[in-house]
Amino acid sequence: QVQLVESGGGLVQAGGSLRLSCVASGLSTYTMGWFRRVPGKDREFAAKISASGSRTNYADSVKGRFTISRDNAKNTVYLQMNSLKPEDTAVYYCAASLNWLGLRPSDFTSWGQGTQVTVSS
Repeated sequence: QVQLVESGGGLVQAGGSLRLSCVASGLSTYTMGWFRRVPGKDREFAAKISASGSRTNYADSVKGRFTISRDNAKNTVYLQMNSLKPEDTAVYYCAASLNWLGLRPSDFTSWGQGTQVTVSS
């Protein structure tokens, strides 16, 4: 397992942008994902990126607005969120997996503590 630390959350108006960061040592061999959770619901997949960064996958709800990227030299994964909507309000979690396949939270073995994103209308 790896220790993951997210940052970059905050309060933004609808239509605005935020960039989340996730730092962890040794993450260059992991598929990295971003999930989000609203109160009363399970964690929802948002995006993932392969260990090399050559492959990405997005949930339909964020496709075209969010971009996941990584810098393995800096041990950092990013989630650039543009055109934010109030329904994007959630706690966002960074997660790591040794496998590319899988979009469920149970497919990821390491998790960060989460960072709150609030989008006002």
